[in-house]
Amino acid sequence: MSRGSPFDELERLLDRMNEARERAGGGLAVDVADEGDSFVLTADLPGFERDDIDVEVHERTLRIDATHRSETEEEYEDGDNYIRRERSKRSLSRSVTLPEDIEEGDASASFENGVLTVILPKSHATEESTSVEIE
Repeated sequence: MSRGSPFDELERLLDRMNEARERAGGGLAVDVADEGDSFVLTADLPGFERDDIDVEVHERTLRIDATHRSETEEEYEDGDNYIRRERSKRSLSRSVTLPEDIEEGDASASFENGVLTVILPKSHATEESTSVEIE
């Protein structure tokens, strides 16, 4: 019986905690599909513009940050009195740890009709041993 790395178990635990927090808080929900040679992540971000969204990839972790400020925030700073103001700023963020290494430099993203799609090609690095000649 083989045992995995304790860090792998820690990553799975953190992923489960993050997913529970996102569901409870109505955060940024994502779908991640394994397409064979790549992972494809899809996230709905209605009301956001392309410039509102940052996507970062580091090792096996993808992070999405989206912050939207309403145009009315600048327009009404002259002292208008609001009874209730809930739409002026909205922020969402999400980190997703992938089950395999990816080629960070080959990742691509598109944003169309409020849907963010990120394509993350899998790493094809071999884990084979290399023979070292003894002199």
